[in-house]
Amino acid sequence: MIKKPAIRFVLACVFLDALGIGLIVPVLPRLIGTLAETRDLQTSWYGLIMVSYGLMQFFFAPLLGAISDRIGRRPVLLTGIFGLSLMMLVPAFSQSLAMILGSRIVGGMMSSNIVVAQAYIADVTPETQRINSFGKIGAIFGIAFVLGPAIGGILGHNDPTIPFLVASCICALNFLYGLFILPESLVHHDQTPLTIRRLNPLSAIASLGKIDGLRPYLLIITLFTLAQSLMQCTWALYTEYRYTWTPLGIGLSIFALGLSISLTQGVLLPKLSNRFNAKQLILIGLWVGLISLTAIGLAPVGWLTLPFICSCAIMGLVAPAIQGLISRRSAASHQGINMGAVSSLNSFMSAISPLIGTPLLIVTSANTTNFLLAGTPYLVAASLLIIALLATTFIPNEDYPHP
Repeated sequence: MIKKPAIRFVLACVFLDALGIGLIVPVLPRLIGTLAETRDLQTSWYGLIMVSYGLMQFFFAPLLGAISDRIGRRPVLLTGIFGLSLMMLVPAFSQSLAMILGSRIVGGMMSSNIVVAQAYIADVTPETQRINSFGKIGAIFGIAFVLGPAIGGILGHNDPTIPFLVASCICALNFLYGLFILPESLVHHDQTPLTIRRLNPLSAIASLGKIDGLRPYLLIITLFTLAQSLMQCTWALYTEYRYTWTPLGIGLSIFALGLSISLTQGVLLPKLSNRFNAKQLILIGLWVGLISLTAIGLAPVGWLTLPFICSCAIMGLVAPAIQGLISRRSAASHQGINMGAVSSLNSFMSAISPLIGTPLLIVTSANTTNFLLAGTPYLVAASLLIIALLATTFIPNEDYPHP
């Protein structure tokens, strides 16, 4: 029988993990800039590093999820956290962009263990409460990103390597915390053989799409995640290019976003889920996201973007609503691989978003005084949400009983 406090333990692990990653958000572009010879090279290397990180999450999320279904959540979580601690040290001591790229590749493999945390939460949470439970993970990330980028911006103001050292220490403490405190959650182990075909992320996503009625949801979460990823991967360089923000300003803006995410997922989502069904939650998130991204793309001065980067957090209603539905339709012994398939889909969008965002940032850099062209990354992201809104019309209302 799982101890009652287990959910608090895994949320604490997620928090420390996210805090370590959040510390490096505002300084990674600057660190790359100190090693790249030109702004175009800085943009290209930044895009390559972001793409590689997302691709590794794409390939390894189903693998880690399936392994956790078979051997348990705890050992997979701890291995991933320990690996992240080691990989954070590389950018702090290396002067090679290739070495930093390699560390982010391995780090992307290890960071896929968020899938295992989601499966852990599903193990210990009743089906009717899983939307709120997945929202708690989002709230934890929000709190971590309130603290992480703000602290990272302050620590990295003079030396961009310091946040990486601090992040490594936090991940190491997280590992020790989990080693001595975190209990196992998996009761029914999956006995299905771990074949290459089954662990292929494309096969895992395709298998998920075969579950009755899930295809429209997968399309919506694909478009939503791509739009969200475009916002995240371009924000640091976008605000630097268009508004000449410093790492401190970037860190504080992400602080505001993280606080908004935390409030949305931890406070607003539980209240709204008691009043609205899942389809209504998805529509609220998509409409607010569309308005916010459009406003950011059209803002001529930096301070005007602040209320809208905060309101972008309300887009976070979409993912828990869809994840909760997918979890309810998954067998107990397949939570890991199915959550891994969703994560792979999200990671693939995160991986390709820099491929889209990098040329869009070049447009911004070359047209900072042009009202419309300067906001191209965010206007493109907004257009994706328009398509997602159209996709909701293909989902029958009977899929969404009222609370």
